[in-house]
Amino acid sequence: MKIAYLIEPPFNFRDQAGGVTGSDVELVRYVLDQLGIDKITFVEAEFADLLPGLTLGKWQMTTGLFATEDRRKTAIFSRPIWALPDGLLVRAADAGRFTGYRNLATDTACVLAVIRDQFQHATALEFGMPPDRIMVFDTYTEAANAVQDGRADAYASVARAHDGYLEQNPTADMDVVVVPADEKPPAFGCFAFSRADIAFRDAVDGALNAFLGGPGHREMMKRFGFSDRDIDLVA
Repeated sequence: MKIAYLIEPPFNFRDQAGGVTGSDVELVRYVLDQLGIDKITFVEAEFADLLPGLTLGKWQMTTGLFATEDRRKTAIFSRPIWALPDGLLVRAADAGRFTGYRNLATDTACVLAVIRDQFQHATALEFGMPPDRIMVFDTYTEAANAVQDGRADAYASVARAHDGYLEQNPTADMDVVVVPADEKPPAFGCFAFSRADIAFRDAVDGALNAFLGGPGHREMMKRFGFSDRDIDLVA
């Protein structure tokens, strides 16, 4: 069984020994173990390749993605595994400068970093961010580095991903601005599968339904910084 993931702590990352871990990764391991699947290979991929790889049969499942209507045209999704707000990774000195997507769009000096094909890119455009002020990258690290070295002023992604990045990089002089819910409410993330794998998706959902919200799930997620309030959104 091959599972595709991208580096995006705390959801998916490599530990100091080089092993693959993270909240999504450990949830996948638990669920597949419940289904009797013990031979798993995690395949690191760029975001833009995750869903095409399902269609091409390169892997059978991905770690969490926003289950948008457009993505449902090419993949099927599990029940939600997390619901999280967007956030902006900024230099610490700019933490008071930005409040959300509207503020980014109206600040004509601002350059925004995004990951290719991620939902936050489309959201920024919807709020009026001009395309010529958006830098598109293929990986989290590239986008974060662009903010740190001053090529971009903010990086839009999931707020919890930015928190995870700063936990792993405590010396980075950066901060996270959470996008307010009245501007963009928290969105649901789900595992993705090939459209031909309905039975597999349903089996995964069965295991998730029995686990999410329980003591074991809460303990697992707390290791990666998720609160009971975060878990209650999908339990």
